[in-house]
Amino acid sequence: MTGSVVPVTPSSGDSERMDRVLDAAAELLVRRGYRRVTVEDVARHAGVGKGTVYLHVRTKDALLLTVLLRAQQRLLAGLADRMVAEPEVVLPWRMSRLIYDLLRADDVARALYLGDAEVLGRLAHEAAGTLGELAERRNEVVRRHFRLLRESGLISDDLSGDEQLLSWGAVLYGHFLLDGMPGSGVFTPGADGGLGELIEHAVRRLLAGPAPESDVAHIADEVAALYRPLIEYIDTEWRGRVR
Repeated sequence: MTGSVVPVTPSSGDSERMDRVLDAAAELLVRRGYRRVTVEDVARHAGVGKGTVYLHVRTKDALLLTVLLRAQQRLLAGLADRMVAEPEVVLPWRMSRLIYDLLRADDVARALYLGDAEVLGRLAHEAAGTLGELAERRNEVVRRHFRLLRESGLISDDLSGDEQLLSWGAVLYGHFLLDGMPGSGVFTPGADGGLGELIEHAVRRLLAGPAPESDVAHIADEVAALYRPLIEYIDTEWRGRVR
């Protein structure tokens, strides 16, 4: 092999180094926001040279977009895996509690889902093509997910599919949007994670259908399978941005 040939598959050392770079970029993005993060800062925080970062990504925007895509991929992969292991997670109220917990634990995914302009800066606008396509694909998967539940009687049909999705999103994401508003301290979860339970309860009251929840075992694998192509798409997108 000559020095001009680039291996198609990165070595484990390259992969580990890139993971450190992405971890460092994620931490700085959340802590400082897009405008105040530089490639030099990321390299220093990751313990590598600036040139090493540019060996893997061409620009700061490509680096930070990769951070966002990786966070989204990890969240959805974790969700799909839990659906297979615990079929009841397919139910919107159980899924809501899990998503709430995952977003509380992942600052990058939370910023992406909530469109946090302070963190994302102009990145959200400049990456609108990729993130917009991702949002459309994700929304279509969730629609199909809810449709399967409606057809099985596991969620009600007194609202249209779009109305259900809007109502579900309002309950799930409402807490995060209220953070920082006057009087919002009342929504702060206690040490027992009580807010997650309240979200689960509210979504169940909003969407629960006539069929017993135990019926979900019959369709859990089918629902989880809906998310796999989306996860693979995101994985391809973010890995395609690193060299």
